[in-house]
Amino acid sequence: MPNPSRPRAAALTATAVLLASVLAGCGGDDSGDEDLSAQELAWEDCPAPDQAQGGGASPSPLPGGAAWQCATMKAPLDWDDPEGDTIDLALIRARTSGKEGERIGSLVFNFGGPGGSGVTTLPAFGEEYETLRTRYDLVSFDPRGVGRSAPVWCESDRRLDVYFQLDSTPDDAAERRELLDGIKDFNDACEDRSERMLPHVATTDAARDMDLMRQVLGDDKLHYFGISYGTELGGVYAHLFPKRVGRAVFDAVVDPTQSPEQGSLGQAKGFQQALDNFAEDCASKEEDCPIGDSAQDVKDRVAKLLKDLDAHPIPGVLTRRLTQTAATNGIAQALYSQDFWQYLTDGLQQAYDGDGQILMLLSDSLNGRGENGEYSNLVPANVSINCADDRPRYTEEQVRQRLPEFRAASPLFGDFLAWSMLSCTDWPVKGAADHPDVSASGAAPILVVGNTGDPATPYEGARKMVDALGEGVGVELTYKGQGHGAYDSGNTCVRGAVDGYLLDGKVPAAGTVCS
Repeated sequence: MPNPSRPRAAALTATAVLLASVLAGCGGDDSGDEDLSAQELAWEDCPAPDQAQGGGASPSPLPGGAAWQCATMKAPLDWDDPEGDTIDLALIRARTSGKEGERIGSLVFNFGGPGGSGVTTLPAFGEEYETLRTRYDLVSFDPRGVGRSAPVWCESDRRLDVYFQLDSTPDDAAERRELLDGIKDFNDACEDRSERMLPHVATTDAARDMDLMRQVLGDDKLHYFGISYGTELGGVYAHLFPKRVGRAVFDAVVDPTQSPEQGSLGQAKGFQQALDNFAEDCASKEEDCPIGDSAQDVKDRVAKLLKDLDAHPIPGVLTRRLTQTAATNGIAQALYSQDFWQYLTDGLQQAYDGDGQILMLLSDSLNGRGENGEYSNLVPANVSINCADDRPRYTEEQVRQRLPEFRAASPLFGDFLAWSMLSCTDWPVKGAADHPDVSASGAAPILVVGNTGDPATPYEGARKMVDALGEGVGVELTYKGQGHGAYDSGNTCVRGAVDGYLLDGKVPAAGTVCS
């Protein structure tokens, strides 16, 4: 869910690592003369995540004692000059638990964002993929511009605290000017601190990095599991290297046919649907719903809270106050997963009593802010990658013209998502295209999993991805559930279909439905 600087939602898994903790208490300039595909990776014990990755402790071993190993892979800074300067890309892996002769290869994960650190996310959810580890080495990475991979930086932690307090649903000319000035300051800071990297963080660059990774890992084909934005990255890889696609799964699917405006409008509808489902669930429980007498009452009270916060923010975390923007961001974060709905209920109850701590912690999680006040580079990377990918640059007048349509899509999130379209205004690097090209004629089957209750990547995107991949490539599977993504929901039908394909090559029938 975007704030003023983020035109797209980060994947649930890329932010949930930080969420659990807060609610509980550039690479080198070496010449590329050598053949980078022949480099050997020096795998060793993983260090503790650094600030760009979100901080925290070194990853704990998997059940059974399997250790996580980390390495650095060199890649060209500029893929148009592959023999020029290089950057370092951070990788992590857990070796297969299977018997000798059963190993298929490496299974590479991207958990989305864009901007999420795969090096921190994979071990946080590693137990979810233990079945897949019986035949694969589990591998993930920080894409270029992210985490330990030549990270993009913009404003300081102190300035980000101020930035995220901006009113991102301006009501008058003065508030609009303040928002636009804040976005320009943020974008200027990105150019000042990260000018070298900004032209080289597009999704096509990351896809080429993945093909180099495939070669360095010793695989003839890329076996891949992409979630949220990771499905877009996977689709771009399939377009560029269709004959090198192995067994691949796309979960929580980005619609590759949409412009940034259409994507934001789709998210407005998706988050509104998720809020409707949350309210219905609360009202349907046998015990009284603590935040409303009916589903409509729940939504009315949320709307009133946000209106009140616009004029009168309440205490949040330490000296920061819960604003309308922070509350909207926090509500959106909790709607990513049905597992978070209790946090949302508790946060709303608390806010109605004048305490905004839980909603602000939820918002902090989505923004990549740790308990120590330090930010990861999730937001700078998210903006930089999206602005490198997306050609459109929207104006204030264009947003104002679209507001009625966004408000009709979502009374609660419409304004918020419409104004987020300004994120790339005055960005120093031109965007590549109106939308990514994922056509992949000749690629192996790709299992495309859509969730009917997904707020961040609405269900319709799965069918659009299947069509865009081309005939005989995309195989659609539907999960009738809630939250962002399907595999990590634990649904046995989804798990069986995905595991059956990745482990045994059994392609489920197109149109399979799991509930």
